[in-house]
Amino acid sequence: MRRTLAVLSALGVLVSVAVPALAASQTPGVEKTFLIPSSDGYGVAECLTTGGECGQVVADAWCESQGYAKSASFGIAAQDEYTGAIEAAPAVKTSDRPIRITCRD
Repeated sequence: MRRTLAVLSALGVLVSVAVPALAASQTPGVEKTFLIPSSDGYGVAECLTTGGECGQVVADAWCESQGYAKSASFGIAAQDEYTGAIEAAPAVKTSDRPIRITCRD
């Protein structure tokens, strides 16, 4: 009787650990978009706005530092991505717009 109870308890523990892990592996990757000021002081704005391999490396490093696997996209943020609450927002020069980095798991 004790052996049966011990085996059932061990089986219950294994199932309680395995089921959430399987459910997590079947969910699609989570994405999050970060807006970074173009004059953040790191000196990577030009690299991120021009794209290419340099931008990809910097965007991936940013995402990894935030706990994500890699970047999905990056570039200059569109004006409606950061001024949605203001009806008549003043025109902002492209060089003054924040940089957008979208990260995913």
